[in-house]
Amino acid sequence: MASQLTQRGALFLLFFLTPAVTPTWYAGSGYYPDESYNEVYAEEVPQAPALDYRVPRWCYTLNIQDGEATCYSPRGGNYHSSLGTRCELSCDRGFRLIGRRSVQCLPSRRWSGTAYCRQMRCHALPFITSGTYTCTNGVLLDSRCDYSCSSGYNLEGDRSRICMEDGRWSGGEPVCVDIDPPKIRCPHSREKMAEPEKLTARVYWDPPLVKDSADGTITRVTLRGPEPGSHFPEGEHVIRYTAYDRAYNRASCKFIVKVQVRRCPTLKPPQHGYLTCTSAGDNYGATCEYHCDGGYDRQGTPSRVCQSSRQWSGSPPICAPMKINVNVNSAAGLLDQFYEKQRLLIISAPDPSNRYYKMQISMLQQSTCGLDLRHVTIIELVGQPPQEVGRIREQQLSANIIEELRQFQRLTRSYFNMVLIDKQGIDRDRYMEPVTPEEIFTFIDDYLLSNQELTQRREQRDICE
Repeated sequence: MASQLTQRGALFLLFFLTPAVTPTWYAGSGYYPDESYNEVYAEEVPQAPALDYRVPRWCYTLNIQDGEATCYSPRGGNYHSSLGTRCELSCDRGFRLIGRRSVQCLPSRRWSGTAYCRQMRCHALPFITSGTYTCTNGVLLDSRCDYSCSSGYNLEGDRSRICMEDGRWSGGEPVCVDIDPPKIRCPHSREKMAEPEKLTARVYWDPPLVKDSADGTITRVTLRGPEPGSHFPEGEHVIRYTAYDRAYNRASCKFIVKVQVRRCPTLKPPQHGYLTCTSAGDNYGATCEYHCDGGYDRQGTPSRVCQSSRQWSGSPPICAPMKINVNVNSAAGLLDQFYEKQRLLIISAPDPSNRYYKMQISMLQQSTCGLDLRHVTIIELVGQPPQEVGRIREQQLSANIIEELRQFQRLTRSYFNMVLIDKQGIDRDRYMEPVTPEEIFTFIDDYLLSNQELTQRREQRDICE
């Protein structure tokens, strides 16, 4: 059977088949059976375009925005999109090629791939603490970002960074470092007078004014010196404050606290006496009392006060020899004159020729200074009535006073005996034989001296030598 294919439309073949014959269909053959009419149709196969290398624009002309295509054609340099042309794709500076770098014009009149140019960008730079930056062209290629720091900070590291072709920034991220110390202002120096009877003054002040020139944060303020409200002694005192910020920068300031004490001229103790003073003895409010040694009486003002005018009140008293009144009615009246003033050493002997008596009197006469220093007055009771003699120095005692003294102090006329009485009138020691003045002095120094007398003894240790 003859068949004929044309380029226009479909050509089909009509077969007349006997019923006994079953047509066979092959998948993919381009044929399919028509069961209704027992006819077989042939599907028209699309015709491939005729390849023609001479056509100058076989594919569409390549046009890459922000880039270029460099093409090589089998037909020569004037053919940029002819069949078989190969083009190398590239992007302008600042752009990156996305897709195929090389494409070819295919027989299907299409290029073998696609590509485009994307503008290159760097990532946005993070802000730095206590600083900022400004950029010439944002995050695009060649954009330069310049860093700066807030007031009080110094930039350490790269001052500028540039966006490079690989999408990274040049250099590294700088930091802003606090280099300025805090600002601190101390209170003004001050001067204060000590209070009456005191050598100190309580001084108060406000805390210093502190401010950080950077972020305003002060971590701590230290004080070297006494706290406000403290008692300051006489003289000049330096108070120093130091402030620290978070970067450990520090600044210091100082001021002076001066305390003055109003003082009076130094008082001199009276002759045959001494002074006891409160506080320092010459400062405003101090009180000085005048005391006389044993055997002397104070005549005049008992005490003086240092006034705010820096002068002492009153006038100085004197210490006059003690006047003993022997013309009293009783021994008690006589002894009362020595109470808290003098110690008594009462010597009793049967007669003036008594060997012990003469020996004792002789030793005591050679130690008058030591006796006066220890406030000891000697009373002698010598002899038998009616010729019995009682005396205190050159003053004679009456017979009645002598008898009362003997009975009161239990002193016998039968033999030599002696009693030591303290300033409170208490019998402290008795002697049946003569003793050296040194033994008496040692006993007094060890057991009978008051604190004031001990102080005087230390000051007058060699006064009798």
